[in-house]
Amino acid sequence: MFSAALQKLLEPEYEVVGRVEDGRSLVKAALDLKPDLVLVDVGMPLLNGLDAGRELKKLSPKIKIIFLTMNPDPVLANEALRIGGSGYLLKSSEGEELLQAVQNALRGMTYVTPQVRHAMEEMFIRDPRSLDHHKELAERQREVLQMLAEGRSMKEIAYILGISHRTVRYHKYRLMEDLGLKNNAELVQYAIRHSIISPQ
Repeated sequence: MFSAALQKLLEPEYEVVGRVEDGRSLVKAALDLKPDLVLVDVGMPLLNGLDAGRELKKLSPKIKIIFLTMNPDPVLANEALRIGGSGYLLKSSEGEELLQAVQNALRGMTYVTPQVRHAMEEMFIRDPRSLDHHKELAERQREVLQMLAEGRSMKEIAYILGISHRTVRYHKYRLMEDLGLKNNAELVQYAIRHSIISPQ
């Protein structure tokens, strides 16, 4: 429903070339369709929006990305911009604000919704290091963590990622050891706290 509403909002001025359900499909579709700009939901399944955006910018650096989220966290917004995002908007933003962000992005400018921008400025003034992201996980670790936190089995993860069940188990226990997590519930809490998945 949300993506259909966005399409309706954008179509009078822009050609919408595709819509997808998850982060993996997003990367594939964007590489196939070669759009000028992609709207990315931070909380997508299989591969979250930030990781999908990071992969997209690596494979197609000229593509413009605007991140949409329910999360006004300035640290998350900073991470979105750091990986090359052209915009960061809340899903509660007005339609006109999205159109403004799209125009800015296509002109090579950045747009951050005012509420989040002010929070970023305040955090930076108080402590410039406070906007730095938390412990950096390897790309494969983030993928495994996200899918585990979404409740997928190790067998299912192995199939999706094209790796062995043993490799998934290794990543899981290595993650838990490195992050000081004791069980699956703590793993899910970590993934939510660090915006690797969205709270249900």
